[in-house]
Amino acid sequence: MRDLANIALDAALLRGATYADIRFVTDKTQNVQVKNGVVESLSLNESAGFGVRVVADGAWGFSSSSLVTRSEIERVTAEAVAIAKASASVHRRPVQLGNPVSVVAKYSTPVEIPVFSVPIEQQIELLLQADATMRSVKGIHVAKGFISVLNTSKIFASSEGSYIEQELSEAGAGIECYAVGEGSFQRRSYPNSEGGQWETGGYEVIPRLVLPEHANRIAEQAIQLLTAPICPNKVTTLVLDASQVALQVHESCGHPTELDRVFGMEASFAGTSFLTTEKLGKLKYGSDIVNITADATAPRGLGTFGYDDEGIKATRTPLVQNGLFVNYLTDRETAAVLGQQSNGTARADSWNRIPLIRMTNINLEPGNGGSLDDLIGGVDDGIYMETNKSWSIDDKRLNFQFGLEAAWEIKNGKLGQLYRNPAYTGMTPQFWGSAQAIGSRDSWNIWAIPNCGKGEPMQGMHVGHGAAPVRFHNIKVFGAEG
Repeated sequence: MRDLANIALDAALLRGATYADIRFVTDKTQNVQVKNGVVESLSLNESAGFGVRVVADGAWGFSSSSLVTRSEIERVTAEAVAIAKASASVHRRPVQLGNPVSVVAKYSTPVEIPVFSVPIEQQIELLLQADATMRSVKGIHVAKGFISVLNTSKIFASSEGSYIEQELSEAGAGIECYAVGEGSFQRRSYPNSEGGQWETGGYEVIPRLVLPEHANRIAEQAIQLLTAPICPNKVTTLVLDASQVALQVHESCGHPTELDRVFGMEASFAGTSFLTTEKLGKLKYGSDIVNITADATAPRGLGTFGYDDEGIKATRTPLVQNGLFVNYLTDRETAAVLGQQSNGTARADSWNRIPLIRMTNINLEPGNGGSLDDLIGGVDDGIYMETNKSWSIDDKRLNFQFGLEAAWEIKNGKLGQLYRNPAYTGMTPQFWGSAQAIGSRDSWNIWAIPNCGKGEPMQGMHVGHGAAPVRFHNIKVFGAEG
Protein backbone atom coordinates (compact mmCIF):
# COMPACT_ATOMS: atom_id res chain seq x y z
CA MET A 1 0.00 0.00 0.00
CA ARG A 2 2.93 2.36 0.55
CA ASP A 3 3.62 2.46 -3.20
CA LEU A 4 -0.03 3.24 -3.95
CA ALA A 5 -0.03 5.94 -1.28
CA ASN A 6 3.03 7.57 -2.83
CA ILE A 7 1.27 7.70 -6.21
CA ALA A 8 -1.46 9.88 -4.69
CA LEU A 9 0.87 12.06 -2.65
CA ASP A 10 3.27 12.70 -5.53
CA ALA A 11 0.42 13.39 -7.97
CA ALA A 12 -1.19 15.87 -5.59
CA LEU A 13 2.01 17.86 -5.11
CA LEU A 14 2.73 17.87 -8.85
CA ARG A 15 -0.74 19.34 -9.46
CA GLY A 16 -0.13 22.20 -7.06
CA ALA A 17 -1.26 20.89 -3.66
CA THR A 18 0.70 22.11 -0.65
CA TYR A 19 -0.46 19.20 1.50
CA ALA A 20 -1.99 15.80 0.76
CA ASP A 21 -3.00 12.65 2.63
CA ILE A 22 -4.60 9.36 1.71
CA ARG A 23 -6.52 6.84 3.84
CA PHE A 24 -7.11 3.22 2.86
CA VAL A 25 -9.92 1.80 5.02
CA THR A 26 -11.61 -1.61 5.25
CA ASP A 27 -14.62 -1.96 7.58
CA LYS A 28 -16.11 -5.35 8.38
CA THR A 29 -19.23 -5.61 10.56
CA GLN A 30 -21.41 -8.47 11.78
CA ASN A 31 -24.84 -7.96 13.34
CA VAL A 32 -27.22 -10.43 15.00
CA GLN A 33 -30.70 -9.37 16.16
CA VAL A 34 -33.45 -11.42 17.74
CA LYS A 35 -37.06 -10.44 18.46
CA ASN A 36 -39.75 -12.44 20.25
CA GLY A 37 -37.95 -15.75 20.01
CA VAL A 38 -36.76 -15.62 16.40
CA VAL A 39 -33.74 -14.28 14.57
CA GLU A 40 -34.97 -11.00 13.11
CA SER A 41 -31.85 -10.16 11.13
CA LEU A 42 -28.36 -11.46 10.47
CA SER A 43 -25.82 -9.52 8.43
CA LEU A 44 -22.16 -9.53 7.51
CA ASN A 45 -20.96 -6.43 5.65
CA GLU A 46 -17.63 -5.30 4.30
CA SER A 47 -16.73 -1.89 2.86
CA ALA A 48 -13.33 -0.98 1.42
CA GLY A 49 -11.88 1.99 -0.41
CA PHE A 50 -9.67 5.05 -0.12
CA GLY A 51 -10.02 8.80 0.26
CA VAL A 52 -7.61 11.54 -0.82
CA ARG A 53 -7.58 14.91 0.95
CA VAL A 54 -5.51 17.87 -0.23
CA VAL A 55 -4.89 21.55 0.41
CA ALA A 56 -4.44 23.61 -2.76
CA ASP A 57 -4.62 27.40 -3.06
CA GLY A 58 -5.39 27.46 0.66
CA ALA A 59 -8.56 25.34 0.46
CA TRP A 60 -9.54 21.72 1.09
CA GLY A 61 -10.39 19.22 -1.60
CA PHE A 62 -11.50 15.62 -1.09
CA SER A 63 -12.42 12.70 -3.31
CA SER A 64 -12.70 8.94 -2.84
CA SER A 65 -13.30 5.61 -4.56
CA SER A 66 -13.84 1.94 -3.81
CA LEU A 67 -11.62 0.91 -6.75
CA VAL A 68 -8.04 0.68 -5.48
CA THR A 69 -5.93 0.80 -8.63
CA ARG A 70 -3.11 3.06 -9.81
CA SER A 71 -5.20 4.75 -12.49
CA GLU A 72 -8.13 5.32 -10.11
CA ILE A 73 -5.85 6.76 -7.45
CA GLU A 74 -4.44 9.19 -10.03
CA ARG A 75 -7.96 10.16 -11.15
CA VAL A 76 -9.28 10.66 -7.63
CA THR A 77 -6.22 12.71 -6.63
CA ALA A 78 -6.63 14.99 -9.63
CA GLU A 79 -10.30 15.44 -8.72
CA ALA A 80 -9.44 16.32 -5.10
CA VAL A 81 -6.97 18.98 -6.27
CA ALA A 82 -9.50 20.42 -8.72
CA ILE A 83 -12.13 20.60 -5.97
CA ALA A 84 -9.67 22.40 -3.68
CA LYS A 85 -8.82 24.99 -6.31
CA ALA A 86 -12.49 25.59 -7.03
CA SER A 87 -13.22 25.93 -3.30
CA ALA A 88 -10.44 28.49 -2.91
CA SER A 89 -12.62 31.11 -4.56
CA VAL A 90 -15.09 31.05 -1.67
CA HIS A 91 -13.13 30.08 1.44
CA ARG A 92 -13.12 32.54 4.35
CA ARG A 93 -9.49 32.05 5.33
CA PRO A 94 -6.65 29.94 3.93
CA VAL A 95 -6.15 26.56 5.57
CA GLN A 96 -3.21 26.50 7.98
CA LEU A 97 -2.18 23.19 9.55
CA GLY A 98 0.51 24.29 11.98
CA ASN A 99 3.79 22.46 12.29
CA PRO A 100 4.36 19.45 9.98
CA VAL A 101 3.59 16.04 11.45
CA SER A 102 5.62 12.99 10.43
CA VAL A 103 4.85 9.68 12.18
CA VAL A 104 5.60 6.10 11.19
CA ALA A 105 3.76 3.70 13.50
CA LYS A 106 1.43 0.75 13.98
CA TYR A 107 -1.43 0.32 16.47
CA SER A 108 -3.87 -2.51 17.26
CA THR A 109 -6.77 -2.65 19.73
CA PRO A 110 -5.91 -5.07 22.57
CA VAL A 111 -8.06 -8.16 21.94
CA GLU A 112 -8.53 -11.37 23.93
CA ILE A 113 -11.05 -13.10 21.65
CA PRO A 114 -11.04 -11.99 17.98
CA VAL A 115 -14.41 -10.46 17.15
CA PHE A 116 -15.22 -12.80 14.27
CA SER A 117 -14.05 -16.00 15.97
CA VAL A 118 -17.23 -16.83 17.93
CA PRO A 119 -19.83 -18.92 16.05
CA ILE A 120 -23.07 -17.14 15.14
CA GLU A 121 -25.02 -20.02 16.73
CA GLN A 122 -23.43 -19.22 20.10
CA GLN A 123 -24.37 -15.55 19.82
CA ILE A 124 -27.96 -16.39 18.83
CA GLU A 125 -28.26 -18.79 21.76
CA LEU A 126 -27.18 -16.07 24.20
CA LEU A 127 -29.68 -13.58 22.81
CA LEU A 128 -32.54 -16.09 22.72
CA GLN A 129 -31.89 -16.98 26.35
CA ALA A 130 -32.33 -13.35 27.39
CA ASP A 131 -35.29 -12.98 25.03
CA ALA A 132 -37.09 -15.99 26.54
CA THR A 133 -36.51 -14.71 30.07
CA MET A 134 -38.04 -11.33 29.25
CA ARG A 135 -41.07 -12.88 27.52
CA SER A 136 -41.67 -15.22 30.44
CA VAL A 137 -42.88 -12.20 32.42
CA LYS A 138 -46.61 -11.79 31.86
CA GLY A 139 -47.47 -8.58 30.00
CA ILE A 140 -44.26 -8.31 27.96
CA HIS A 141 -45.33 -8.03 24.32
CA VAL A 142 -41.97 -7.36 22.64
CA ALA A 143 -38.50 -8.57 23.59
CA LYS A 144 -35.43 -7.73 21.55
CA GLY A 145 -31.66 -8.14 21.65
CA PHE A 146 -28.60 -7.64 19.48
CA ILE A 147 -24.89 -8.40 19.27
CA SER A 148 -22.64 -6.47 16.88
CA VAL A 149 -18.92 -6.67 16.20
CA LEU A 150 -16.71 -4.47 14.04
CA ASN A 151 -13.16 -4.56 12.71
CA THR A 152 -11.53 -1.63 10.92
CA SER A 153 -8.19 -1.69 9.11
CA LYS A 154 -6.68 1.71 8.30
CA ILE A 155 -3.58 2.94 6.52
CA PHE A 156 -2.84 6.66 6.62
CA ALA A 157 -0.08 8.37 4.63
CA SER A 158 0.70 12.06 4.22
CA SER A 159 2.95 14.29 2.14
CA GLU A 160 4.67 15.27 5.41
CA GLY A 161 6.05 11.75 5.77
CA SER A 162 3.52 9.96 7.98
CA TYR A 163 2.67 6.30 7.38
CA ILE A 164 0.44 4.71 10.02
CA GLU A 165 -1.24 1.30 10.09
CA GLN A 166 -4.09 0.59 12.55
CA GLU A 167 -6.32 -2.37 13.35
CA LEU A 168 -9.34 -1.41 15.49
CA SER A 169 -11.91 -3.81 16.96
CA GLU A 170 -15.21 -3.13 18.75
CA ALA A 171 -18.08 -5.18 20.15
CA GLY A 172 -21.48 -4.24 21.53
CA ALA A 173 -24.77 -5.70 22.69
CA GLY A 174 -28.04 -4.88 24.41
CA ILE A 175 -31.54 -6.08 25.25
CA GLU A 176 -34.86 -4.32 25.67
CA CYS A 177 -38.51 -5.16 26.26
CA TYR A 178 -41.90 -3.45 25.96
CA ALA A 179 -44.83 -3.86 28.29
CA VAL A 180 -48.27 -2.90 26.97
CA GLY A 181 -51.22 -1.82 29.11
CA GLU A 182 -54.49 -0.06 28.50
CA GLY A 183 -53.59 2.81 26.22
CA SER A 184 -49.91 2.89 27.16
CA PHE A 185 -46.62 1.05 26.89
CA GLN A 186 -43.32 1.16 28.73
CA ARG A 187 -39.79 0.21 27.69
CA ARG A 188 -36.90 -1.01 29.79
CA SER A 189 -33.39 -1.51 28.43
CA TYR A 190 -30.08 -3.00 29.54
CA PRO A 191 -27.21 -2.16 29.83
CA ASN A 192 -28.08 1.08 28.06
CA SER A 193 -30.66 2.38 25.63
CA GLU A 194 -30.10 3.83 22.13
CA GLY A 195 -27.65 1.30 20.74
CA GLY A 196 -26.68 -0.72 23.81
CA GLN A 197 -23.22 -0.81 25.33
CA TRP A 198 -20.02 -1.09 23.28
CA GLU A 199 -16.31 -1.23 23.99
CA THR A 200 -13.13 -1.43 21.98
CA GLY A 201 -11.78 -4.96 22.31
CA GLY A 202 -12.67 -8.44 21.19
CA TYR A 203 -15.69 -10.67 21.72
CA GLU A 204 -14.78 -10.87 25.42
CA VAL A 205 -16.79 -7.63 25.73
CA ILE A 206 -20.08 -9.53 25.22
CA PRO A 207 -19.96 -12.07 28.09
CA ARG A 208 -19.00 -9.29 30.51
CA LEU A 209 -22.41 -7.67 29.90
CA VAL A 210 -24.20 -10.76 31.33
CA LEU A 211 -27.37 -10.01 29.35
CA PRO A 212 -29.53 -12.98 30.52
CA GLU A 213 -28.90 -12.16 34.19
CA HIS A 214 -30.63 -8.78 33.80
CA ALA A 215 -33.49 -9.87 31.54
CA ASN A 216 -36.01 -10.69 34.28
CA ARG A 217 -35.32 -7.49 36.22
CA ILE A 218 -35.98 -5.13 33.31
CA ALA A 219 -39.08 -7.09 32.25
CA GLU A 220 -40.55 -6.90 35.76
CA GLN A 221 -39.82 -3.17 35.92
CA ALA A 222 -41.46 -2.57 32.54
CA ILE A 223 -44.66 -4.17 33.88
CA GLN A 224 -44.50 -2.16 37.10
CA LEU A 225 -44.08 1.08 35.14
CA LEU A 226 -47.47 0.59 33.46
CA THR A 227 -49.29 1.32 36.71
CA ALA A 228 -46.69 3.44 38.46
CA PRO A 229 -47.63 7.08 39.17
CA ILE A 230 -46.21 9.70 36.90
CA CYS A 231 -43.04 11.46 38.08
CA PRO A 232 -43.93 14.51 40.20
CA ASN A 233 -43.30 18.05 39.02
CA LYS A 234 -40.93 19.85 41.40
CA VAL A 235 -37.46 21.27 42.03
CA THR A 236 -35.47 18.74 44.00
CA THR A 237 -32.25 16.82 44.52
CA LEU A 238 -31.61 14.56 41.52
CA VAL A 239 -29.39 11.49 41.33
CA LEU A 240 -28.62 10.21 37.82
CA ASP A 241 -27.29 6.76 36.95
CA ALA A 242 -23.92 6.62 35.20
CA SER A 243 -25.28 5.85 31.73
CA GLN A 244 -27.48 8.96 31.77
CA VAL A 245 -24.61 11.08 33.07
CA ALA A 246 -22.61 9.84 30.07
CA LEU A 247 -25.29 11.08 27.65
CA GLN A 248 -25.51 14.37 29.55
CA VAL A 249 -21.76 14.79 29.09
CA HIS A 250 -22.09 13.94 25.39
CA GLU A 251 -24.78 16.53 24.66
CA SER A 252 -23.84 19.39 26.99
CA CYS A 253 -20.04 19.01 27.24
CA GLY A 254 -18.77 17.04 24.24
CA HIS A 255 -20.55 18.78 21.37
CA PRO A 256 -20.08 22.38 22.58
CA THR A 257 -16.30 21.89 22.96
CA GLU A 258 -15.91 20.93 19.27
CA LEU A 259 -13.96 23.91 17.96
CA ASP A 260 -15.35 23.70 14.41
CA ARG A 261 -18.82 24.35 15.88
CA VAL A 262 -17.47 27.35 17.76
CA PHE A 263 -16.02 28.77 14.54
CA GLY A 264 -19.26 28.15 12.62
CA MET A 265 -17.52 25.66 10.31
CA GLU A 266 -20.02 22.97 11.34
CA ALA A 267 -23.65 23.20 12.41
CA SER A 268 -25.32 19.99 11.23
CA PHE A 269 -27.41 17.92 13.68
CA ALA A 270 -26.10 19.48 16.89
CA GLY A 271 -25.88 23.16 15.94
CA THR A 272 -23.02 25.44 16.91
CA SER A 273 -21.83 26.25 20.45
CA PHE A 274 -22.14 28.77 23.26
CA LEU A 275 -18.44 28.22 24.12
CA THR A 276 -17.03 31.12 22.10
CA THR A 277 -13.29 31.71 22.38
CA GLU A 278 -13.43 34.63 24.83
CA LYS A 279 -14.76 32.13 27.41
CA LEU A 280 -11.67 29.92 27.22
CA GLY A 281 -9.98 29.87 30.61
CA LYS A 282 -12.67 32.15 32.09
CA LEU A 283 -16.06 30.42 32.07
CA LYS A 284 -17.11 28.52 35.18
CA TYR A 285 -18.59 25.43 33.51
CA GLY A 286 -19.50 23.54 36.68
CA SER A 287 -18.89 23.18 40.38
CA ASP A 288 -15.36 22.69 41.68
CA ILE A 289 -15.71 18.89 41.61
CA VAL A 290 -16.40 18.79 37.85
CA ASN A 291 -13.38 17.64 35.81
CA ILE A 292 -13.90 16.61 32.18
CA THR A 293 -11.18 15.06 30.02
CA ALA A 294 -10.93 14.06 26.35
CA ASP A 295 -9.01 10.80 26.51
CA ALA A 296 -8.41 8.73 23.37
CA THR A 297 -6.01 6.51 25.34
CA ALA A 298 -8.53 5.17 27.88
CA PRO A 299 -8.68 1.34 27.87
CA ARG A 300 -11.89 -0.13 26.37
CA GLY A 301 -13.41 3.24 25.45
CA LEU A 302 -15.29 3.44 22.17
CA GLY A 303 -13.32 6.60 21.39
CA THR A 304 -9.96 4.87 21.89
CA PHE A 305 -7.42 4.51 19.08
CA GLY A 306 -3.72 4.95 18.35
CA TYR A 307 -3.81 7.86 15.91
CA ASP A 308 -6.56 10.03 14.50
CA ASP A 309 -7.27 10.43 10.79
CA GLU A 310 -4.70 13.22 10.47
CA GLY A 311 -1.95 11.06 11.96
CA ILE A 312 -2.02 12.76 15.38
CA LYS A 313 -1.20 10.45 18.28
CA ALA A 314 -4.03 9.75 20.72
CA THR A 315 -3.94 12.20 23.62
CA ARG A 316 -5.47 12.91 27.02
CA THR A 317 -6.60 16.55 27.17
CA PRO A 318 -8.37 18.37 30.04
CA LEU A 319 -11.47 20.26 28.88
CA VAL A 320 -12.82 21.34 32.27
CA GLN A 321 -10.64 21.52 35.39
CA ASN A 322 -12.17 22.11 38.81
CA GLY A 323 -15.23 23.49 37.05
CA LEU A 324 -13.29 25.90 34.77
CA PHE A 325 -13.49 25.58 30.97
CA VAL A 326 -9.88 25.20 29.74
CA ASN A 327 -9.77 23.60 26.28
CA TYR A 328 -11.51 22.53 23.08
CA LEU A 329 -11.55 19.45 20.89
CA THR A 330 -9.38 20.35 17.90
CA ASP A 331 -8.02 19.15 14.58
CA ARG A 332 -4.91 20.55 12.92
CA GLU A 333 -6.70 23.40 11.14
CA THR A 334 -8.74 24.72 14.07
CA ALA A 335 -5.90 24.30 16.57
CA ALA A 336 -3.62 26.40 14.34
CA VAL A 337 -6.13 29.28 14.50
CA LEU A 338 -5.62 29.34 18.28
CA GLY A 339 -1.85 28.88 17.98
CA GLN A 340 -2.07 25.36 19.38
CA GLN A 341 -1.27 21.83 18.24
CA SER A 342 -4.13 19.44 17.46
CA ASN A 343 -5.23 17.21 20.33
CA GLY A 344 -6.08 14.44 17.87
CA THR A 345 -9.85 14.39 17.40
CA ALA A 346 -10.12 14.38 13.57
CA ARG A 347 -11.95 11.23 12.47
CA ALA A 348 -14.04 10.03 9.54
CA ASP A 349 -16.58 7.20 9.74
CA SER A 350 -15.53 5.69 6.39
CA TRP A 351 -13.06 5.90 3.53
CA ASN A 352 -15.53 8.04 1.55
CA ARG A 353 -15.91 10.79 4.18
CA ILE A 354 -13.60 13.67 5.09
CA PRO A 355 -12.34 13.78 8.71
CA LEU A 356 -14.18 16.08 11.12
CA ILE A 357 -13.60 16.99 14.75
CA ARG A 358 -15.24 14.13 16.67
CA MET A 359 -15.42 13.30 20.34
CA THR A 360 -13.06 10.61 21.59
CA ASN A 361 -13.77 9.47 25.17
CA ILE A 362 -15.12 12.62 26.83
CA ASN A 363 -14.96 11.60 30.47
CA LEU A 364 -16.38 13.09 33.63
CA GLU A 365 -13.60 12.09 35.98
CA PRO A 366 -14.60 10.13 39.11
CA GLY A 367 -15.03 11.97 42.39
CA ASN A 368 -15.23 11.11 46.07
CA GLY A 369 -18.95 10.37 46.27
CA GLY A 370 -18.61 6.62 46.70
CA SER A 371 -21.13 4.19 45.24
CA LEU A 372 -24.62 4.83 43.89
CA ASP A 373 -25.98 3.72 47.26
CA ASP A 374 -23.73 6.27 48.96
CA LEU A 375 -25.01 9.08 46.72
CA ILE A 376 -28.63 8.10 47.37
CA GLY A 377 -27.91 7.68 51.06
CA GLY A 378 -27.00 11.38 51.32
CA VAL A 379 -30.48 12.50 50.16
CA ASP A 380 -33.38 13.17 52.52
CA ASP A 381 -35.85 13.94 49.78
CA GLY A 382 -35.23 13.61 46.04
CA ILE A 383 -35.49 11.57 42.83
CA TYR A 384 -33.26 8.91 41.28
CA MET A 385 -33.50 8.47 37.48
CA GLU A 386 -32.13 5.66 35.31
CA THR A 387 -31.63 4.87 31.58
CA ASN A 388 -32.25 7.45 28.88
CA LYS A 389 -35.41 7.44 26.76
CA SER A 390 -35.33 10.82 24.97
CA TRP A 391 -33.32 14.01 24.73
CA SER A 392 -33.55 17.53 23.35
CA ILE A 393 -31.05 20.38 23.43
CA ASP A 394 -30.92 23.73 21.66
CA ASP A 395 -28.51 24.58 18.84
CA LYS A 396 -26.10 26.37 21.19
CA ARG A 397 -26.01 23.38 23.62
CA LEU A 398 -27.41 25.43 26.50
CA ASN A 399 -31.06 24.55 27.21
CA PHE A 400 -31.85 20.85 27.45
CA GLN A 401 -34.47 18.32 28.46
CA PHE A 402 -33.99 14.59 29.01
CA GLY A 403 -36.59 11.86 29.47
CA LEU A 404 -35.68 8.59 31.18
CA GLU A 405 -37.16 5.12 31.39
CA ALA A 406 -37.63 4.93 35.16
CA ALA A 407 -37.33 6.92 38.37
CA TRP A 408 -37.65 6.25 42.08
CA GLU A 409 -38.50 8.49 44.98
CA ILE A 410 -35.69 8.98 47.51
CA LYS A 411 -36.79 9.34 51.13
CA ASN A 412 -34.35 9.41 54.04
CA GLY A 413 -31.57 7.92 51.94
CA LYS A 414 -33.63 5.01 50.59
CA LEU A 415 -35.34 4.28 47.26
CA GLY A 416 -39.11 4.21 47.47
CA GLN A 417 -41.97 4.71 45.01
CA LEU A 418 -41.31 3.85 41.34
CA TYR A 419 -42.31 6.60 38.89
CA ARG A 420 -43.01 6.44 35.16
CA ASN A 421 -42.14 8.91 32.38
CA PRO A 422 -39.60 10.93 34.40
CA ALA A 423 -37.77 13.90 32.90
CA TYR A 424 -35.54 16.77 33.96
CA THR A 425 -34.47 20.07 32.43
CA GLY A 426 -31.79 22.69 32.88
CA MET A 427 -29.14 25.00 31.38
CA THR A 428 -25.64 23.69 30.89
CA PRO A 429 -23.40 25.82 33.19
CA GLN A 430 -26.04 26.08 35.91
CA PHE A 431 -26.73 22.36 35.77
CA TRP A 432 -23.10 21.32 36.09
CA GLY A 433 -22.67 24.02 38.71
CA SER A 434 -25.25 22.18 40.82
CA ALA A 435 -23.20 18.95 40.95
CA GLN A 436 -22.86 18.06 44.63
CA ALA A 437 -21.16 14.66 44.50
CA ILE A 438 -19.68 12.40 41.82
CA GLY A 439 -19.32 8.67 42.29
CA SER A 440 -15.89 7.18 42.92
CA ARG A 441 -13.71 5.10 40.59
CA ASP A 442 -15.45 1.85 41.60
CA SER A 443 -18.77 3.19 40.25
CA TRP A 444 -17.20 4.69 37.10
CA ASN A 445 -17.38 3.11 33.65
CA ILE A 446 -16.83 4.19 30.04
CA TRP A 447 -20.21 4.17 28.33
CA ALA A 448 -20.75 4.07 24.59
CA ILE A 449 -22.56 6.39 22.20
CA PRO A 450 -22.42 4.34 18.97
CA ASN A 451 -24.59 6.68 16.90
CA CYS A 452 -23.26 10.24 17.15
CA GLY A 453 -24.24 12.09 13.96
CA LYS A 454 -22.37 15.01 12.43
CA GLY A 455 -21.61 16.51 9.04
CA GLU A 456 -23.15 16.70 5.58
CA PRO A 457 -23.24 14.05 4.24
CA MET A 458 -23.91 12.62 7.69
CA GLN A 459 -21.25 10.62 9.49
CA GLY A 460 -22.18 8.30 12.36
CA MET A 461 -19.29 8.05 14.80
CA HIS A 462 -18.66 5.74 17.76
CA VAL A 463 -17.63 7.71 20.85
CA GLY A 464 -17.25 7.00 24.56
CA HIS A 465 -17.94 8.75 27.86
CA GLY A 466 -16.54 7.81 31.23
CA ALA A 467 -19.03 8.54 33.99
CA ALA A 468 -20.15 7.59 37.47
CA PRO A 469 -23.51 8.36 39.11
CA VAL A 470 -23.85 12.03 40.11
CA ARG A 471 -25.99 13.90 42.62
CA PHE A 472 -27.29 17.37 41.68
CA HIS A 473 -29.25 19.86 43.78
CA ASN A 474 -32.17 22.15 42.84
CA ILE A 475 -33.02 20.46 39.55
CA LYS A 476 -36.39 20.82 37.81
CA VAL A 477 -37.95 17.34 37.40
CA PHE A 478 -41.33 16.44 35.96
CA GLY A 479 -43.37 13.71 34.29
CA ALA A 480 -45.14 13.58 30.96
CA GLU A 481 -47.97 11.44 29.63
CA GLY A 482 -47.58 9.57 26.34
